[in-house]
Amino acid sequence: MHLSEKEGIEKNSFVVTGGVGFVGSALCIELVRRGARIVKSFDVRTHSPFSPQLLQNGVHLIQEMLQYSRVDEVNINGTCHVIDACLDHQIKRLVYVSTPNVVYGGKEIVNGNENLPYVPIDDHVDPYGRSKSIADQLVLKSNGRPFNCFLSLACMYNSREEEWQMPLHCAIRPVCYIWAGEERHLPRIVNLAKLGLLPFKIGSPNVKSDWVYVDNLVLALLLASMGLLDDIPGERRASNCRRWLPQPLILPAEVYKVGVTHYFSFLKAKEELGYVPMVSYKEGMTATISYWQERKRRNLDGPTIWAWLFSAAAHLGEGIYAWNLAKRIDPANARGWFWQTFALGFFSLRLLLKRAKK
Repeated sequence: MHLSEKEGIEKNSFVVTGGVGFVGSALCIELVRRGARIVKSFDVRTHSPFSPQLLQNGVHLIQEMLQYSRVDEVNINGTCHVIDACLDHQIKRLVYVSTPNVVYGGKEIVNGNENLPYVPIDDHVDPYGRSKSIADQLVLKSNGRPFNCFLSLACMYNSREEEWQMPLHCAIRPVCYIWAGEERHLPRIVNLAKLGLLPFKIGSPNVKSDWVYVDNLVLALLLASMGLLDDIPGERRASNCRRWLPQPLILPAEVYKVGVTHYFSFLKAKEELGYVPMVSYKEGMTATISYWQERKRRNLDGPTIWAWLFSAAAHLGEGIYAWNLAKRIDPANARGWFWQTFALGFFSLRLLLKRAKK
């Protein structure tokens, strides 16, 4: 399929759920750049580092009153509400961002494709994977069904014209994202490493898994939306548009994955949608590392470093004072008082001061 950059986007309206996150915001901005008439961003957060950029690009920010902790309500009920809204407002294109967890059950996957079966619901190790699997199946089962056959809300549409009876839905299952501004996974790993909490490896060093750069994911989402167009000359309407794109510590589900090879092929996306990654893995990782090096150069992590330096200087000063005091009252152990006070700080110094008073 060969489409122009603005095919199906220019002068159309779009709603992006989770639109103030780094993936959602990048998608919103790209939609605006490609000529979308209206882009609305729905999110549970009132603000994020990307909010100013979204507003500058004319994206409408709308807060959803949902709670992060209610996984089933967000991932399952929320998806049902989105599908209902599509039926209610005759929205024919829905692209759902799913997860490979819906087919990953702890066993090795090499070049996985769309034919892999769902993991049984009861076999998921965390509520997130289970809820996303249910939502993924809801979205794909609603693809291509008449509006009056899927949900109770659709019963009112039984008199619609035939062209409105075919909603087109697809699901993309991207793995962990990398990006220069990513604030969820990489900062957590870096902070844990700084604290010395990564002393061991899980699994073999030969384990392979996928990462996707945010620009490639945004391209995939746009191509998926374009692929659902039903009025492209010479193109057949696809009945299913699922796609794979080439996850960090450590929650139980992450331990479950980090030690087992699992990666997927995007061959079908390439053949049917013309997907070719814009940014290579090496380029994406280089950009991400450069971003964090720049953060360090600008001393954005300075307060933590200065706090350690201040504490070390304070302990050193207390140790020197204790050494000088001990040379007068306990000269045989002066060096020991220095190291003890340097390590324990004021608690050791206070003990020495009490001895000096006696």
